[in-house]
Amino acid sequence: MRVLALGGGGEMGAAAAAVLAANDSVTEVVIADRDLSRATAVAGPLGAKVSARRVDATDHAGLVTAMKRHDLVVNTVGPFFRFGVPILTAALEAGRDYVDICDDPEPTSRMLELDERAKSAGTCALIGTGASPGIASMLAVRAARELDTVETLLTGWNIAAAQPETPHRGAGPSAAVVHMMEQISGTIPVLRDGRPVHRPALEKLSWHHPGLGVLHGRTVGHPEAVTLHRAFPTLRSSTNVCVGDKTALGMLAGLRRLIDARVLSPERAARLVERAEKLLTSETSDIFKRGTPPPPFAVATGVREGRPGVAATILANTPGFTMAAVTGVPLAVSALLIPSARRPGVHTQETLIDPDDFFAALAPHCIGNPSPAQMTATTTSWASEEENERALDASLLTALLR
Repeated sequence: MRVLALGGGGEMGAAAAAVLAANDSVTEVVIADRDLSRATAVAGPLGAKVSARRVDATDHAGLVTAMKRHDLVVNTVGPFFRFGVPILTAALEAGRDYVDICDDPEPTSRMLELDERAKSAGTCALIGTGASPGIASMLAVRAARELDTVETLLTGWNIAAAQPETPHRGAGPSAAVVHMMEQISGTIPVLRDGRPVHRPALEKLSWHHPGLGVLHGRTVGHPEAVTLHRAFPTLRSSTNVCVGDKTALGMLAGLRRLIDARVLSPERAARLVERAEKLLTSETSDIFKRGTPPPPFAVATGVREGRPGVAATILANTPGFTMAAVTGVPLAVSALLIPSARRPGVHTQETLIDPDDFFAALAPHCIGNPSPAQMTATTTSWASEEENERALDASLLTALLR
């Protein structure tokens, strides 16, 4: 399989490229970036089958030509509200399979509208396969499988895990931080009463997580809230949340007010966040303390055997503690699963990839080389609290010791 890694000169693209280059089924990886020096720096250590090429994502004709030389396009070019639809459109024109890390709900909806075009082209496109969405989507499926009927799904992630590999040194703020500012301001799409609606971002939300008790977070605009109902037609409510300490969440709330009042643009707010980065992160050991779910997690409510139930699934092992690792590695793992799972059309993680296959493929890339069975931990409200605590203690201890 020949892979074109668009945006491969960035941290997330580089993390994905390393996994792809090490896989025997991949015969060639081209690190494609508008900055050839960055692409070359990534390609150099990865071996003879990896090369670098300058590709401008805004040059549609050049993009299509570059794509036609490969079997699969792996896209990490952001922000996706600008580049998601045009790059997927180019892949469909080139007739090549496609996978990306889109975590923006608006372009996600527009890319899903290209489903019939993808089917006509015989192309398989998988959008939104990083940490959230991606890992979180697979956790949601695992939690939902504990229920006979799923009524609500909550997916979430911890701000403490959203750490860049290195400080951003570009001319402007990083696309990832700009995206975050977009999704904590204005209104965001969520599912309520079975219908997509818009609600103010960063609304306070509390929920019961079996084994951890009542947790609190803030709503964030992410694709899971507008895609999971496609896999679970009985779903009445779906929301994505972030959790974190009071300092981090308070800072986000303050930035939201300033953005909504048009005192700050999302770009200026992103610059402030990068300057105050330590306020939004913590030591990696703090991510796994009791009372806070590790990133990411999913909680499903519904009915099991005729009675109400709650099931929560957490990620017990991780490929790393940076945004690059928890996004780029799952992207590569999903890309490698496409040949066996492929169906023409535009898909999200939960409608194309089976979570058992995903976590089995992700496990060898996680810290300490855990078994597939150790990748997640699920607790339920119909189990005793003692059983839930034992399950959580075992999984969190394993994560801390690896």
